[in-house]
Amino acid sequence: MSDSIFIGGGGPDYAAAQTLGLKYANRHGLIAGATGTGKTVTLQILAEGFSAAGVPVFLSDVKGDLSGLAEAGSDDFKLHNAFTTRASKIGLTEYNYQAFPVTFWDLFGQQGHPVRTTLAEMGPLLLSRLMELSEAQEGIMNIAFRVADEQGMPLLDLKDLQSLLVWVGENRETLSLRYGNVSTASVGAIQRQLMVLENQGGTELFGEPALELSDLMHIGADGRGQINILAADKLMGAPRLYATFLLWLLSELFETLPEVGDPDKPKLVFFFDEAHLLFDDAPKALVDKVEQVARLIRSKGVGVYFITQNPDDVPEDILGQLGNRVQHALRAFTARDRKALSRAAETYRPNERFSTVDAIRDVGVGEAVTSMLENKGVPGIVERTLIRPPSSKLGPISDAARRAAMQASPVAGKYEALVDRKSAYEILRDRADEAAKGAAEAEVEAEEKSVAEREFNAGRRYSGKRVDRSTAQPREGMGLQFGRAAANAVLKELKGTTGRRLVRGILGGLFKGR
Repeated sequence: MSDSIFIGGGGPDYAAAQTLGLKYANRHGLIAGATGTGKTVTLQILAEGFSAAGVPVFLSDVKGDLSGLAEAGSDDFKLHNAFTTRASKIGLTEYNYQAFPVTFWDLFGQQGHPVRTTLAEMGPLLLSRLMELSEAQEGIMNIAFRVADEQGMPLLDLKDLQSLLVWVGENRETLSLRYGNVSTASVGAIQRQLMVLENQGGTELFGEPALELSDLMHIGADGRGQINILAADKLMGAPRLYATFLLWLLSELFETLPEVGDPDKPKLVFFFDEAHLLFDDAPKALVDKVEQVARLIRSKGVGVYFITQNPDDVPEDILGQLGNRVQHALRAFTARDRKALSRAAETYRPNERFSTVDAIRDVGVGEAVTSMLENKGVPGIVERTLIRPPSSKLGPISDAARRAAMQASPVAGKYEALVDRKSAYEILRDRADEAAKGAAEAEVEAEEKSVAEREFNAGRRYSGKRVDRSTAQPREGMGLQFGRAAANAVLKELKGTTGRRLVRGILGGLFKGR
């Protein structure tokens, strides 16, 4: 069945093959069900099927179990007999154990190759969602990105944005005249959210070398598609970071890949585990973007499969585009649960042999209610299906096996070394250094000028030139000071009445003598 993926056996005795046609695999899908009902195994066998058909896969490993795809199952595994019995029951005659080509990725660079993007590629919308910014703060984020673009300052990592926001705050008056109000309070709030993002691991996410999408779409020499596994157990501690990164990856695929129409099989299949994290408290603009991507990305040859506990976790506009469905058991303990169960059943094409509501409630572990798109994209009749057993190892692999797989992967050594090229932080730092240097030179020049003026003023008092307006008095010896004091006393006396008489007498005598 090279044009389809075997999922399991349906019908009254589970002998009727239930398959997912590769031609319709890019029309998206849903894997839903309560905790412990077998969603992870269903994800594992779908990844195996796509890889064997030459379709690359990207999935996130939330619990650490999916790393077993890199190793073959074993005859001494405790469920070996149960697996072989099930394979025989559903008509899987060629069941055997095998490993699959796996590339491990990790935002923190510990359990896989580092996976990074740049702030510029993430964009202000997703970044604002990631940082839970208000509308006013998102506006300032857009201003910062616009300024960086206009002034040729690449935004690559968090320190680029931090330094740019400082510059925005310092120039808020000028920017407010052009773009609208830029308040220091909003800039400060964004800086605090950046610190939170940094503590959650954002430093590792943003930087270079950025992930090249072509590295996710590798097909080996044996014709099997590469299975890309993102280590997400630690990442789930920052659920908004996890959801925003996967949404960015979807957006990049949508914007980068060429149109291919309806290919015979997908170019890539993308599994979005814990999908409810994408929509929790999401603003309408973000939900609209997800809907746009889900609606249009299939023409790029990409199939998106959402994995969640309840179909209600996915907005109706997006849920309506998920044609291939695997519904594991839903528990109906409350009135709300019963309503959710009824709504889930209503979305399936009914089967006259059983009640869909009862089937969704009653299916056991490893069993599911399935409906796949058939000829011309028509939804298939709902069927109770026993999911086939995995060929790869069920459960995690050892740390040594993970390291060996990383060393043998097609991207070994490509992303490990961080590159810090000149960007906004360095440009603004250089500008600040030049401004500080200019200020220092101006200060030295002013100091030199002040010293020269003081020396010039001091020189005027000793040169004998340009002293007609000077009030400076020369230094005098004690004798000269005494003589001047006596002269002043005589002059004072002469200014008095007796002095005037004396002067008149002297002058009169002189004139009489003549």
